[in-house]
Amino acid sequence: MTDPNAPTEPPRNFPPTPLTPPDGAAATIGVSTEQVEAVQEAGARKGRILAWGLWDWGSASFNAVVTTFVFTVYLTSESFGPTGTVEAQLGWALAIAGLLIAVLAPVTGQRSDTSGRRKFWLAVNTYIVVAITLAMFFVQPDPAYLLLGLALVAAGNVFFEFAGVNYNAMLVQVSTPRSIGKVSGFGWGMGYVGGIVLLLVVYFGFIQPEVGLFGVTGEGGLDVRVAMIVSALWFGLFALPVFFAVPEFRPPAGAARDRVGFFASYARLGRDIARLWREERNTVWFLLASAVFRDGLAGVFTFGGVLAASVFGFSAGEVIVFAIAANVVAGISTIAVGALDDRLGAKPVIVAALIGLVISGSLVFLLHDGGQIVFWTAGLALCLFVGPAQSASRSFLGRLIPPGREGEVFGLYATTGRAVSFLAPTAFSLFVIIGGAPYFGILGIVLVLALGLVLLIPVKATRQAAGALGERVPAGGA
Repeated sequence: MTDPNAPTEPPRNFPPTPLTPPDGAAATIGVSTEQVEAVQEAGARKGRILAWGLWDWGSASFNAVVTTFVFTVYLTSESFGPTGTVEAQLGWALAIAGLLIAVLAPVTGQRSDTSGRRKFWLAVNTYIVVAITLAMFFVQPDPAYLLLGLALVAAGNVFFEFAGVNYNAMLVQVSTPRSIGKVSGFGWGMGYVGGIVLLLVVYFGFIQPEVGLFGVTGEGGLDVRVAMIVSALWFGLFALPVFFAVPEFRPPAGAARDRVGFFASYARLGRDIARLWREERNTVWFLLASAVFRDGLAGVFTFGGVLAASVFGFSAGEVIVFAIAANVVAGISTIAVGALDDRLGAKPVIVAALIGLVISGSLVFLLHDGGQIVFWTAGLALCLFVGPAQSASRSFLGRLIPPGREGEVFGLYATTGRAVSFLAPTAFSLFVIIGGAPYFGILGIVLVLALGLVLLIPVKATRQAAGALGERVPAGGA
């Protein structure tokens, strides 16, 4: 008879561990140590994924509150100078920031790879952004403070992008080849949902009421300035878990590279790009295609509020309500589609999302005379596809990067995005001029998205493509 208490036969992929394990390790009778460690690692990984995603949740304070809906709107108000002048100055400040990011991001990512201090530099850059956001409290509504405000926004963008390079590089530390799409989608979704919650707190707690929490009013811009303190504390608090839960990066055996000086890093970067072009041109084409369609995705949110107000008659309050609804839709769809990324591959998700964006954007243009209901339906449909395209783009690249080069290649990802960041604003403005009405700008954004789709179609998502750079893709491709 079979002893019911006997250990079950281990899976064929895991040979039993000997009764006397080597090096004094504890014995596990009938079940391989490798299997036990895999189960333990899976449990630990869930905590790491949550901690990693909370950084994205917290970072929404800078994306949503500082650069999109609150501080930059405050900084371009009439309190700081004539309409048109302050907007142009903000554009120049962001352009200088973009140039610095494009030049420095790949090298800072490369140096965090070679030093094995990826988490350290994520912490440094994160809390520099927190400090910069806190400093925005001192920007009073007076033209004399405009330069300070512009400098803080520009510097915040630079250090936020540096932090994002290391954060994106951590994706492969908290995911497996089979879960990278789901994990990437979870992170993006957490960012959207975090933005919703913080916007609600800031808007209804300080900005919308005449007398907000703690007796804060709008006199002297105090409502916005206090909102900056709340945003800084929000980011600083929710960024903490990743530094405790995720181990520091160590270059894998055989992939470690000697450290070189700062300027020598550019020579190394040039050689790496040249080799990437010779040996894996597919990845270079993806960097180019993703840069174009990611700029189109940024244009959807950048000009969405402008179109809502100027074309569809939304009030300032209605724009905020739509922004919250847009983030809800984008967050839910991004988290949900992450699983499809792992099952179907990242490229089909991106292609489907871009097609959906082109169709939805075209409907907003064609049906613009239909009033607010058109923007609520077709506009939210746009948001349905934005997050999945962003998330799948990150996971697609994560599958292709050779071990130990994540920071450098995600730095290139940031650089290529900045290099073409003029496309959506330029196309939007040109179509408004050509058409003579703001709603023609929608066609400019749709054109950029369509161009990114065309550039993406020839990019291969195959096991062989990843193999040239260091195997990362599971069977089934990306």
